[in-house]
Amino acid sequence: MTEAGQLIAERYRLVDRIGQGAMGVVWRARDERLDRVVAVKQLGYDPSGSGQGGARALREARLTARLRHPHAITVHDVVEHDGAPYLVMEYLPSQSLADVLLERESLPADQVARIGEQVASALAAAHAEGIVHRDVTPGNVLITPEGVTKIADFGISRATGEGTVTGGGFIAGTPAYLAPEVAGGAEAGFPADVFSLGATLYRALEGTPPFGTNDNTIVLLKRIARDEVTPPKHDGPLAEVLGRLLQRNPDQRPAMAEVQELFEAVTGGRPLPPPRPRPKTGTRLLHVPRPRRRLALAGAAGVVLLALGVVIGTALVPDGTPVAAPAPAPSTTPPSAAPTTGSSAPADLGCAASYRVTNSWPGGYQVEVTVRNDRTAGLLGWRVRWTLPAGHHITGLWNGTFTVDGSTVTVDNADWNAKLGANSSTSFGLTALTGQGDGTARPAVTCRTL
Repeated sequence: MTEAGQLIAERYRLVDRIGQGAMGVVWRARDERLDRVVAVKQLGYDPSGSGQGGARALREARLTARLRHPHAITVHDVVEHDGAPYLVMEYLPSQSLADVLLERESLPADQVARIGEQVASALAAAHAEGIVHRDVTPGNVLITPEGVTKIADFGISRATGEGTVTGGGFIAGTPAYLAPEVAGGAEAGFPADVFSLGATLYRALEGTPPFGTNDNTIVLLKRIARDEVTPPKHDGPLAEVLGRLLQRNPDQRPAMAEVQELFEAVTGGRPLPPPRPRPKTGTRLLHVPRPRRRLALAGAAGVVLLALGVVIGTALVPDGTPVAAPAPAPSTTPPSAAPTTGSSAPADLGCAASYRVTNSWPGGYQVEVTVRNDRTAGLLGWRVRWTLPAGHHITGLWNGTFTVDGSTVTVDNADWNAKLGANSSTSFGLTALTGQGDGTARPAVTCRTL
C-alpha cells in the first residue's frame, strides 16, 4: 500500500495525499534528484478488470505529454513502482471549482465566463489533437490564486486512433455532467465535451447542474437521457452561450474552438457571433429559453486555492481571416533560419517579449511568446509585433488577439492578462502553417505598453 514517505522509482518521495481523480490518487512529492516539488498520480483504477494498467498509463502519459498550453500542467515522467504505474507532473497549488462551489453556491457571471474562456482554450487544443476529455466537471476545473484556470485529469481521455482507455461497459464521466447521448449509452465525442463544459459552467452560474442531482445514478442518467433540463434563472450573453453548448443534438453544438470564441466575446463585452450553420438532423434540440433581461454582473471575489490534477493542451482557436492592423508596423529584421528563441531588447518601450518555438513539424509550428513588464511600475496593457516569414500563415492564437497587415503581425493582450505588475510576465501562443517552409526561424519582436 502506498504511504507518505515512500520513495517511488528511487526518486520521488511522497509527502502527502492531495486528491483523488477518476483514475487514481494524487500525491504531493519531492523529486530528490532535481530537488523540486512535483505531483505524483498513482494510477490504480482499472474498470475493465483486465490488469492492463501499465499500458493504459503509458497511453495516458503520451496523450498528456505531447501537448503544451499556458493553462496546462506539465507532465514530467511516467514510472513504475512495485508493478504499478505512476504519472509525475508539475505541482500546481490550486483549488478545484467543485471546492470553490462548496464555499459559495454560485459565482458571478463575469467570473464564470473567464473560467469558460480558459477551459475552452485547453479543450480546443485537445480536440485539435484528436483527444476527448470525457469528464469535464467542476472537480476537474482548477483555479490558481492568481485566477488562472486549468482543466484537469485526462485520465479517462481517448485519442482518435489510440483506442479507448475504459472498457467493459464502464461509463466514463461524472453522471450529473454527462451529455444526453452519453447518458443514453453512446460513445463520448468532441460534442460531449462541449455539453459537459456547458453543464459545468451552468452549475457555477445557477448553483445546480442543468439536470439537477440525485443520489441514485440510474435515475439521474434516465433524467439526462429524457432531457429533463432545469431552465436557467439567469439570462444575458453568458446564458445564451450556455444555451448553445447545452443543445441536445450533438451536431447542433458549436465546436470547442467556437466555444472559446463565444466566451472571448462575453469577457470582451462584444456581441456574440451568430451560430454557424450545422448539419440538419431529425434529433430534437435541447430548449433553453433565450435571454429576456440583462444579467446583473457581480464582482468576482478572490478564492484561496489548493488541489491538483493533470491537464494537457496546445491551444488552437478558430481559423479565421485576421483583419488589417490599424497602425503601421515598426521596421523589423528578417528572421534567421536556425535559432528557435528570440527576444525584444528596447527597454524604453516598457516591456520585453521573448519568442520561442515550442514544437514544429513539416508544414507547421507552435510558438510561445512571453511578455515581461520590465518597469518598476505596473502596466495596463501591451502590444507585441513581428514580421511573419514569407509564406507563413497564423491559424490560431490563445491569450490575446491578433491582426495581420501585410507581413506584420500585431498581438494585443486579452482582457484578463492585460495588467502586469512590476517585473511580472504573461504569455500567449500561436499555431502557424509554413507550406513547405521552415518553422524554426525566429523573428525579431517588439513589445510596447498601452
